[in-house]
Amino acid sequence: MIERRRSDAGQAFPIYIVMVAGLLFLAFAFFAVGKASATRNGAQGAADAAALAAAQQARDEIGPAFLGALLLPGGLNEFFGDHYISGEPCNQAQRFAAENRADLVNGCDWESGFQRDEVTVKVKTRDTVGDTVIPGTETTHATATATAVIEFRCSWKPAEKPDEETNPQPDEEGDEDEKEETPGPITFDCDGRNQFEIDPLRPDLWAELGKTLFAVHLIDD
Repeated sequence: MIERRRSDAGQAFPIYIVMVAGLLFLAFAFFAVGKASATRNGAQGAADAAALAAAQQARDEIGPAFLGALLLPGGLNEFFGDHYISGEPCNQAQRFAAENRADLVNGCDWESGFQRDEVTVKVKTRDTVGDTVIPGTETTHATATATAVIEFRCSWKPAEKPDEETNPQPDEEGDEDEKEETPGPITFDCDGRNQFEIDPLRPDLWAELGKTLFAVHLIDD
């Protein structure tokens, strides 16, 4: 009877070894999945930061062109229909991606629409997943994409002029025509909450006005 128990124990030992090895492999596999997930999350964070940085930089740059459009009849419609975005927003996106240990892939993809611009970036992490029990992870980088929008959220109209005397007499010939051509403030109504006037001859106000007029946010790809 004692010899049989010893025989059973000897047969069970290899099974225990296989079970322990299997559990260890699963533990290492879960660890590899966790490292891959962490790398992927890092890539997504870098992509989000890069897209937002590009959109915010573009919003800052369009200030002079936007204010210049206020000086022309129908200028805003023309501005929203066709405005230029330089390469600096994409450079800003790369800087933010680099701060998150990633790089842009193929630059920035801009899509312009009326009162709305979109920028999409794709990033690739500089770090790999690393050595794991899963072959190939030591050379695998994570990639992610993100899209940010610059969205105009206001309506506008010429500001109301103060009452003037009936049939005003110009001091000199041509002064009245010159007065009519002088641009005046524009009234903007943003989301039905913020109503204010903008003087197109005050470009120094754009730092705050831009954030009020144009919303910048991420959207789902």
